[in-house]
Amino acid sequence: MLLSVRFRGVVALAARYPLLAGADLDVAVGEVVVVRGANGAGKTSLLRAMAGLLPLVAGEASVLGLDPTVDARRLRPLVGLLGHRNGLYEDLSAEQNVMFAARAERRPKADVQSALARLGFDRRVAATPAAKLSAGQRRRLALATVLVRQPRLWLLDEPHAGLDAHHRQLLDELLDEVAASGATVVLASHEQLADGLEAKRTVWMSGGAVVERAAAPAVADVVGVAAEVAPAPSAPCPQVPHVA
Repeated sequence: MLLSVRFRGVVALAARYPLLAGADLDVAVGEVVVVRGANGAGKTSLLRAMAGLLPLVAGEASVLGLDPTVDARRLRPLVGLLGHRNGLYEDLSAEQNVMFAARAERRPKADVQSALARLGFDRRVAATPAAKLSAGQRRRLALATVLVRQPRLWLLDEPHAGLDAHHRQLLDELLDEVAASGATVVLASHEQLADGLEAKRTVWMSGGAVVERAAAPAVADVVGVAAEVAPAPSAPCPQVPHVA
């Protein structure tokens, strides 16, 4: 079984405070994993470590076949990280924000329109400056900037925040499509999620470590199983899912 993420005894510090304290986690290619735990449990630090944004002081780590500390520059174009902040350009329209993200990865304009439509933006809202969008619209726009980049690994920190029930379901359906296309999704949440994502594998964190693992019957628990780590991708990324 190919792995997108393999962490063994990973430790990360802020000054002398352990953000991650011996974290162990395997995530298979094409899997959707929900990381749960209380605020301060280490969920955000885990995602940042996977993205190559948090230096590791101990342990072994492989993300998409790369060392996230040594090969952070090579890793980052392959990863789409959405944190608590949306990271939008306030003076640009919704469409311009997605276009900016697309140009960074040399995606065609058609992918911009597809990503906006998939996240529920019509032409009028797409032309609206980000500063004038509602909280839910801004969150969906941030997700569209991730989608248009077509990352191999999605790292989402509380992605449902600010979304109403309809758009939470829309996001869950999108993540299912992303996983079906061959990408991997790791999302963090301290809330009870919608039924669709609750059916995926859930891991629990406390004190900077993974303390419990649970899997739905249809999803193999790859933790502790000898597995081949996925190599850094050389083939084109999956296409942006289109509206049916």
